[in-house]
Amino acid sequence: MTIAKNTICLWYDKDAEEAARFYAKTFPDSAVHAVHRAPGDYPSGKVGDVLTVQFTVAGIPCLGLNGGPAFKHNEAFSFQIATDDQEETDRYWNAIVGNGGQESACGWCKDKWGVSWQITPRVLTEALAAGGGEAKRAFQVMMDMRKIDVAAIVAARRG
Repeated sequence: MTIAKNTICLWYDKDAEEAARFYAKTFPDSAVHAVHRAPGDYPSGKVGDVLTVQFTVAGIPCLGLNGGPAFKHNEAFSFQIATDDQEETDRYWNAIVGNGGQESACGWCKDKWGVSWQITPRVLTEALAAGGGEAKRAFQVMMDMRKIDVAAIVAARRG
């Protein structure tokens, strides 16, 4: 497999392959393409350890790098997954949070490796794009949520 011209590189302590396999089974249009082992010892690993993993998350090419504990993920980077309904929102949210992740606010959560995810129903994005009172009401109701409640956003849009 060739590496895409632009690839997101995600730094993991040592679990890039486990993370990539979890993403591949959780999100459509996702797969693990290649696992590369270190040709020699490196600061946080030994020859033969998994060094990089080429994978795709919802169509986005990624490279997982097992670089050791020096750097941690934070909310400055997140994957935003657009969902079509509450069922899809619940499925992704529960997969991430239920696999050692944690809830945050306004549709954000973190997986067990510390990568941030925004599980964002399209109805919320559309409400905010509408502007005016509709956007304001949807925004206000969203501010009190963890996982997004689609029915509450729809009701807020209507006023």
